[in-house]
Amino acid sequence: MVGQRVVVTGGAGFLGSHLCEALLARGDEVVAIDNLATGRLANVEHLFGADGFTFVRHDVSTYVWVPGPVHAVLHFASPASPKDYLELPIPTLKVGSLGTHNTLGLAKDKGARYLLASTSEVYGDPQVHPQPETYWGHVNPVGPRGVYDEAKRFGEAMAMAYHRAHGVEVRIARIFNTYGPRLRPDDGRVVSAFLAQALAGKPLTCYGDGSQTRSFCYVDDQVRGLLAFLDADHVGPVNIGNPDEHTVLELAEAVREVTGSSSAVVFEPLPVDDPTQRRPDITLARQLLGWEPKVCLAEGLARTAAWMAASTGA
Repeated sequence: MVGQRVVVTGGAGFLGSHLCEALLARGDEVVAIDNLATGRLANVEHLFGADGFTFVRHDVSTYVWVPGPVHAVLHFASPASPKDYLELPIPTLKVGSLGTHNTLGLAKDKGARYLLASTSEVYGDPQVHPQPETYWGHVNPVGPRGVYDEAKRFGEAMAMAYHRAHGVEVRIARIFNTYGPRLRPDDGRVVSAFLAQALAGKPLTCYGDGSQTRSFCYVDDQVRGLLAFLDADHVGPVNIGNPDEHTVLELAEAVREVTGSSSAVVFEPLPVDDPTQRRPDITLARQLLGWEPKVCLAEGLARTAAWMAASTGA
């Protein structure tokens, strides 16, 4: 697929901007589309002078058209942290439904391959652990998190409908907690929140008792896995995440170590429907893509902390 023209929706977001960089670095042309609801121009402004990069400010929940050839569409537009999608519930549902429909229509018209950024949240609060792609999930559709979970589940169904009915070459990636440079300090994700608090010398806010688990994948590993999947001949879904599982309290301790912080941990009530455990089974990714993460949590946190300190002046 290298040397192609690729559309990245959500291209000014945290993960989307890293994808744009990686695609350009391997020789692709990139059209980044973002309405800047949660994305930031600062994430891609260094690419504005690069050959082959175009930025379009547009909401993909409305009609999407890109002139000229398009060889791949990567649909990464969506609020992606609980704080963001709880503040933007209807836009989240719209970008997961209408946005997926519109971008699949673009892929169909252009004869392009389509990669959907789905999520581990389709598994909800899982009753199977670790989570394989064959698990259908345990999601509360009417709870506050349902706006994101169900938008992504609908997106997967829509992508498969276009694959079956129209022959669109679809790839469904289920992404697990990604972190790294360009995470907004105030986006509400646990890694960015802990790092921002530690760098500011503030207490680390832990929701619940901290025993809930997550699996954190550094953004460079995530992007490498996504591009390998884009180029592979498999529809999916495929879990792309780090199978190393950590409690939230273990994460807090790791953040204190890499930042040299002596911040205390304070506890707040657990949000509604917050998953108790989360770890991907990446057997498929290993077999099909020859991919697995390489960056350990301590190293990834150190890189992210260094970026956050430089960007915030902490």
